[in-house]
Amino acid sequence: MLLALEGIAGAGKSTLRDRLLATAHAERIPLSHIGQFSWLSHPATRTLIRLRAGHGGDEQEAKEAAAQDLALHSRFNISVALTEGPVLADRLTLSTACLLALVHRQHVDTYVERLAEQTEARPQLTVLLTTEPDICHDRITRRATERRFTEQPEAAARLADLYNEAADAWAKATGLPVLKHPCTTHADLEALVNACMKDLRSAGSPTATNKGASR
Repeated sequence: MLLALEGIAGAGKSTLRDRLLATAHAERIPLSHIGQFSWLSHPATRTLIRLRAGHGGDEQEAKEAAAQDLALHSRFNISVALTEGPVLADRLTLSTACLLALVHRQHVDTYVERLAEQTEARPQLTVLLTTEPDICHDRITRRATERRFTEQPEAAARLADLYNEAADAWAKATGLPVLKHPCTTHADLEALVNACMKDLRSAGSPTATNKGASR
């Protein structure tokens, strides 16, 4: 099982990720963790770094760089990790589509549809944390790290809207579920952990027989 956590900075992704990893490991579920990009193509990496800094450049080049990186991520990172058990992605397709849409001021649907073509990188469950941007901003201001352009209040508010649009476009394009829920209170966190763990428990880990058959 591939599970993706999505949402703007400060929404609670890291907190939820850490809780899921700890809970899964306590239950002997071999849950592993990956990031948003593969960084395996030098040209794509240069484009993505510019994109993350808010410098879009050529829109078509950026879209294809994102698609290429996701294909490499799927082949060399995600697929390999899935042979050992379920995988948790801290940001994935929706975050990339929303970043493209934000920087290039385009509708997010076309980016979602392009990235969804990489079927091996489709999460069986996507969790979109819909924590209010004001709450997210308050959390971010307590961090010692330098602010990215996506963490500025205006950009974050726009991103929050884009994530909702992207989630709907993703569900329409793939038929796969998206769980939308805030991560504001302890009760929110517990509800999210319980919902994700239910799916992770059912995914479990590969049996020795299955591992042997896949070699």
